[in-house]
Amino acid sequence: MDFYENLFEFSENDKDKIKIDKNIDKNLEKIKEIFKYCDDVIYREFNVGKEQKLKFATIYVEGLADKNLVNEYVLKNLMVLSRMTKPDANIMREKIYELIKDGVLSVSDLKEIDDINLVVDNILTGETVLIIDKWDKAIVIASKGWPMRGVQEPETEVVIRGSREGFIETLRINTALVRRRIRDPKFKIKQMQIGSMSKTDVAVLFIEGLASKDILKQVVERLKKIDIDSILESGYIEQLIEDNYRSPFPQMQYTERPEKVAGALYEGRIAIIVDNTPFALIVPTTFNSLLQSIEDYNERFIIGNAIRILRYIAVTMSLILPGLYIAMTSFHPGMLPTVLALYIAGSRDGVPFPAFIEAFIMEMSLELLREAGIRLPSPIGATIGIVGGLVLGQAAVEAGIVSSLMVIVVAITAIAAYSTPNYSFAIGFRILRFAFMAAAAFLGLYGLMLAFVITLTHLCNLKSFGVPYLSPFDIYNINFKNFRDTFIKAPLCKMKKTPNIINGRDKY
Repeated sequence: MDFYENLFEFSENDKDKIKIDKNIDKNLEKIKEIFKYCDDVIYREFNVGKEQKLKFATIYVEGLADKNLVNEYVLKNLMVLSRMTKPDANIMREKIYELIKDGVLSVSDLKEIDDINLVVDNILTGETVLIIDKWDKAIVIASKGWPMRGVQEPETEVVIRGSREGFIETLRINTALVRRRIRDPKFKIKQMQIGSMSKTDVAVLFIEGLASKDILKQVVERLKKIDIDSILESGYIEQLIEDNYRSPFPQMQYTERPEKVAGALYEGRIAIIVDNTPFALIVPTTFNSLLQSIEDYNERFIIGNAIRILRYIAVTMSLILPGLYIAMTSFHPGMLPTVLALYIAGSRDGVPFPAFIEAFIMEMSLELLREAGIRLPSPIGATIGIVGGLVLGQAAVEAGIVSSLMVIVVAITAIAAYSTPNYSFAIGFRILRFAFMAAAAFLGLYGLMLAFVITLTHLCNLKSFGVPYLSPFDIYNINFKNFRDTFIKAPLCKMKKTPNIINGRDKY
């Protein structure tokens, strides 16, 4: 057994196996008892043959199975079989699967099962199960067909130049969107179920030969260890398998863009796609990858780098600007030019609060406006964000609660924070901003530097599935070729091969 076969070998279902009986009435009785009070489960019983009658039954869930497929290609064809006057009973018993598969049902996928628990599981996933009297097995007919949203443009990752396709809530559609971009048999998709009650389908995507076997083993083993009733969104998986849940920084990257997943797989990363959610997870992730946009690679070298550098500057400003204002106005006004110092003093004249309280009030107001804008319907949310910010800022200045310069600082901070491509990453910086403000309020610039050093130390110790979070800035494993896609991006003609940050192989 090779590495991949051993890795993806799953233990049998923990439930006790309930063998299918040769008596169809006993089987139906067991299934109906399990699905008691489940009015959406449809049973269709009929007989084959007029003289030697053989009883058949189909079972499916209305709304999960494609009713047209069941009626046209399953029931209709079985009804043709039922018109046989004298079916050979021995053939019907011994070769029923071959008869049904080759001569009756014109559907794409059929399989045999011999366990009532598997019958129940398949029915609940949208398949149709065919049970036949005097036969101790059942036939599972592929018939999934629930209502689904069409492939649309991603709403959370808008780009000017790039694909307009985004993931939806159906796992197999999402894997197909990635497969279209990686037409290579080395691209592997392995599926498992997680959640004792929800039995959510989870797919692990990787490219054999590029993905690190050590990282792949960590990912699969952590997924196997998950013991939970339900998985309703990919965020559950993220929280259950991340390295350090106490860190404000995300150790996995999420996206709803299939080309971003494909690009990550080409780099040797691993993707996790969860059914019922349009967001895929990418592991491992690094500090730099969270500040990169898919559009950086679609634009020319100079334009892409200009945007990326601007993004790094904006993130730095969003983190330290309020704290820097507090430190300079409260502890180090002498470091400012005289004209600027006098202007700040004049703008704060009459403000009853110290700079920290002033900044705290404005930052909290901004966070409340941002949260309200997200929770309200889109047209109202946008209006609340713009009008609320203008009215609140103007009223606060006129009331003398905050200075006009503080409003400008908070506004610049908010605009800078919006430039972060990853929402979870931006939230981490928003939390740390308050810590930096508190440090500046106690120790001025010294406190600001202390907070920066503590944050940097935390980032140095943080790992994502064994990969240092600050890669490739790892003093123990420096390879300057990996610097071609960090703060700036090298021309595409210099980046024709996959990087070795993840898999440890020099492919440049």
